[in-house]
Amino acid sequence: QAVPVIVEGEGARFLDLMQWGLIPSWAKEPGIGNKMINARAETLPEKPAFRVALSRRRCLIPADGFYEWQTEGSVRQPMHIRRKDGELFAFAGLWEEWKQADATPLRTCTIITTSPNAIMEPIHNRMPAILLPEDEQKWLRIGDSKPSDVMGLLHPYPADLMEAYRVDRRVNIPTFEDPALLNSL
Repeated sequence: QAVPVIVEGEGARFLDLMQWGLIPSWAKEPGIGNKMINARAETLPEKPAFRVALSRRRCLIPADGFYEWQTEGSVRQPMHIRRKDGELFAFAGLWEEWKQADATPLRTCTIITTSPNAIMEPIHNRMPAILLPEDEQKWLRIGDSKPSDVMGLLHPYPADLMEAYRVDRRVNIPTFEDPALLNSL
């Protein structure tokens, strides 16, 4: 799945489409990307798959919300999580470039996760690392910071700025697309 990604290069930000699921440059097969849609913030500096990207290839992944499934008895209920004001936000992400068999580059990305805030805790034990708007520039500025300088940006987003509500279970059906799926139940 292609997702929009914001990267910085030569002093300017630009939007690119990348495949979701990070494939490290050293990977032999692209299938590894299916297991790397998320990266735990706590282990980024030590994991070979993420260590170089943390130093050289950080990105923003814009979104207006995300889904997580809450278990209610034997039923998994999808929840839509977003900012209360409905505004866009940015997930902290990493990206890589992998050479395909024909030597063409494939750019891939992953979303960094962290511990949950009070909104997310009853829903899931992790949440995406959502950057505060004032921290986005620092996250992107590769030349101006070391990984240790930006690790403190990867914390739970303030719960008082977010909301979560139940949505239609059909969000689980990839071929079903309808804006009404975002309506609260």
